[in-house]
Amino acid sequence: MADPRIIDIELDERTILWRNADVEQERRIAIFDLLEGNHFRPLREYPNDYAGPYRIRLHVEEGRLAIDIKAENGTLLETLILGLARFRRPIKDYFAICDSYFQAIRQSTPDQIETVDMARRGIHNDAAELLMERLAGKIETDFDTARRLFTLICVLHIRG
Repeated sequence: MADPRIIDIELDERTILWRNADVEQERRIAIFDLLEGNHFRPLREYPNDYAGPYRIRLHVEEGRLAIDIKAENGTLLETLILGLARFRRPIKDYFAICDSYFQAIRQSTPDQIETVDMARRGIHNDAAELLMERLAGKIETDFDTARRLFTLICVLHIRG
C-alpha cells in the first residue's frame, strides 16, 4: 500500500556552518510542519514495490543538493542529486528578505512588518515553484512540501 510522505528528515549538520536563533526557529517550524503533513512520492520504482513512507536526508555535495531517500526501516533507496545553480539567486534573496523581516519584527510598525512579510512569502513561493519544477519527473510533491523543503535547503546554505 502506498504511503507517499516523509516521516523523518535530517539535515547534514556538517554543511551548516552557522545559524542564529531566528534561523533555528525557522528550521524547527519547517521540520515540524513538514512532518505534520506532506506529499512526497518518488517516481522511480523501488525494490518490492516500496512506495513509502520515506526518511530523507538533505546535504550539499560539491555544490549540489543531495537528497538521500530511505525506506521506513532506513534502507537507502536512492540519492537524488540536483544542481543548485538556479537556486543561488532565490536563496540569496530569501536570506536578505528574512533578515529584513526579523529586523522589522523587532522595530517596525505592523504595516511595515506586513509589507516585508508579503515580500518574503512571494520569494518563498517562487522558490517552491522552482523546486517543484526541478523535481518534476523525479519526485511528485505538493506546494506546501516544496516550500518547507526550500526553507531547509536555505538552512544548509548559511555561511555566517
